[in-house]
Amino acid sequence: MVVTRSTDFLSGHWFDILLRIVLVGLFIELEKAEPFTRKIHEDELWLYKNPKTDSYVPTTVLWPLVFIMPAMVILLTFLVYKDKTDSYQAILCITLALGFNGVITDIIKLIVGRPRPDFFWRCFPDGKVNSDFKCNGNPVAIRDGKKSFPSGHSSFAFASFGFIALYVAGKLHTFSLIGKGQSWKLCAFILPIGIALVIALSRTCDYHHHWQDVVAGSIIGYFLTYICYRHYYPPLDSQACHKPYSALTLQIQLENTKNRNEQIKWI
Repeated sequence: MVVTRSTDFLSGHWFDILLRIVLVGLFIELEKAEPFTRKIHEDELWLYKNPKTDSYVPTTVLWPLVFIMPAMVILLTFLVYKDKTDSYQAILCITLALGFNGVITDIIKLIVGRPRPDFFWRCFPDGKVNSDFKCNGNPVAIRDGKKSFPSGHSSFAFASFGFIALYVAGKLHTFSLIGKGQSWKLCAFILPIGIALVIALSRTCDYHHHWQDVVAGSIIGYFLTYICYRHYYPPLDSQACHKPYSALTLQIQLENTKNRNEQIKWI
């Protein structure tokens, strides 16, 4: 019986699983790809001579925040509402948003090939520029130095914490008639956005991104998480914003079946 249910689950959701596996595989491959080498003119060299510093939010901190925080929010919501369907739809939503975000962000990075603000010191660690402007630094650091636009930290932060903001707002009815006039619910929506904003802005403070990179990355991340959220959940001003579409569809089907049965009974 258990085997049958597992088989039915996989057969009904094989595309969702396969899509996310493909997105993860593409992201890993794109991370290792060589970006476009953009010509740097002498009069714009100053843009890329900012000091080389450590990240305020390194990837060792970013990845746990991006993946663990949404998982904790989904788990906490499940413990409160005990709704397996909602938890499953939420997992589908955030994994799709992060997958799309990683692939799209990396594709843009590779095509644009914009140097980071500290690219000069990645290219010439000793500060001496040769006549043909050929980099002599660490190849890995140089490759990463040509992936400034858009900011991956910003896009992932807004994809992850943007989902948390939308998900929590839906559960609390922050923007529907039920939740109007309760400022703590609005704060619960703004807090995750604020965390994402701090992560994004830190990339200009450590000279790893230009401000345009941060703006573009933030927009990309939030836009992708919003369209993925709306694919699984109703608008935030809906009276049923706390339920995923799959649950609402099932509810409508059950009600239609009940009405048909009652009509047949009276006949």
